[in-house]
Amino acid sequence: MSSQPSPPLVLDGSGDPGPPAFDRRRAWLVTAMIVTFMVVNFADKSVLGLAADPIMQELDISHSTYGLISSSYSILFSLSGLVVGFFSARISSRVLLFVMCLVWGVAQLPVLIVAAVPALVAGRVLLGAAEGPATPMSMHALYKWFPVGRRGLPSALQIGGAALGTLVAAPVVTWLITGFGWRAAFVALAVTSLVWSVVWWFVGRDGPYDQPSARVRAESAGPDRVPYRRLLLSGTVIGSVASAFGASWAMALSQAWLPSYLKNELTMSPGTAAAVLSAVAALSFVLLLALSPVVDRLTRRGLSLRRSIGVPQGVAVMCAGAAMAVFPFVGPLPVRLALIAVAFAVHSIAFPLHYMTAAAVVPASQRGALFGIVAATGTLPGLLAPSLTGRLLDSASSTSAGYTQSFALAAAVMVVCGVVSVCCIRPARDAARLGAAVR
Repeated sequence: MSSQPSPPLVLDGSGDPGPPAFDRRRAWLVTAMIVTFMVVNFADKSVLGLAADPIMQELDISHSTYGLISSSYSILFSLSGLVVGFFSARISSRVLLFVMCLVWGVAQLPVLIVAAVPALVAGRVLLGAAEGPATPMSMHALYKWFPVGRRGLPSALQIGGAALGTLVAAPVVTWLITGFGWRAAFVALAVTSLVWSVVWWFVGRDGPYDQPSARVRAESAGPDRVPYRRLLLSGTVIGSVASAFGASWAMALSQAWLPSYLKNELTMSPGTAAAVLSAVAALSFVLLLALSPVVDRLTRRGLSLRRSIGVPQGVAVMCAGAAMAVFPFVGPLPVRLALIAVAFAVHSIAFPLHYMTAAAVVPASQRGALFGIVAATGTLPGLLAPSLTGRLLDSASSTSAGYTQSFALAAAVMVVCGVVSVCCIRPARDAARLGAAVR
């Protein structure tokens, strides 16, 4: 299926096509829709964690069973992201995002029909399958509207939609759960997904930065496509996957278990726990917005991508991992909460940056597929972390010891991933080796 018409190319004096015209108004309208798309996406992800305690009590399920339900979200998450990525060159981003969000709404329905573990699992599996391609495909759609040197802020805003989703979802969904029951939250999210899909169908379209121009291809003197084996074995892609893997481990813990930890281990009320989750999300959003203009400015001034976006993402994951290892042992509550904020917010810097480093070594025609592959491998913690944490909570000598062990495991994973990221990401070197027309 072909994309909708894009703005015309600009012709230089020789009559050859130059860079596509930058349609600022349309680009930022699409950005606003995609940010909203990500808000809905992360509200959908967060609802199970926010409703964990009432669901476990009503259905009389153990921590291990809840952990398996939470992990079931990721059974098809990575696979669907991978498969849809390869279709992104043939199917309009407008259609892909419309269908995905429509399915999100449908995925909330099974548990409303039958409140049982199988219904919860079915809904989470369907939701994960539909949300697996969400981040890479919405980022791919965004890159179609912004040239290199202008992608930092929109990328940060797109990822920031995740933080906004938590920032909005934590208090609103908690209010729905405490005031009207946990089912009300599922209904509200189903309606929200449907509304977004309808609006996107009328305003969404594909941008002009989809294929490298004739000038880019001529100047690169390289192929328009590179074997995926070579792309995936490049250090930059490996490092990008590593940073995403470490950051995703923290994010999976945050969505599945942090609400319960705050309420049960730190004895917070649901409202206070929601406020802490919102504060963590707000810090994440502020960091993303503060970083993006700096990245764009440094890139336009010619600083190497390794230094401007490669090293920072690895360092961010390592710092978050260090805080993850320390906070369970800190006594004073304010200090512990500050470390929790670092552990569950600072890693978010890696998400927009790992897409930017991967994009720096891949031809535009293969960008959607590579984004799908990177997302599929980088988000595997969503399948592993919730389930492993549930097992640790049930097998440890106490719930507190189980949480401490799970946070220590997360810290080890994150530090190792951060080190790999810093050592491997070298976009200029890898782009030269691959020799493809990249834009």
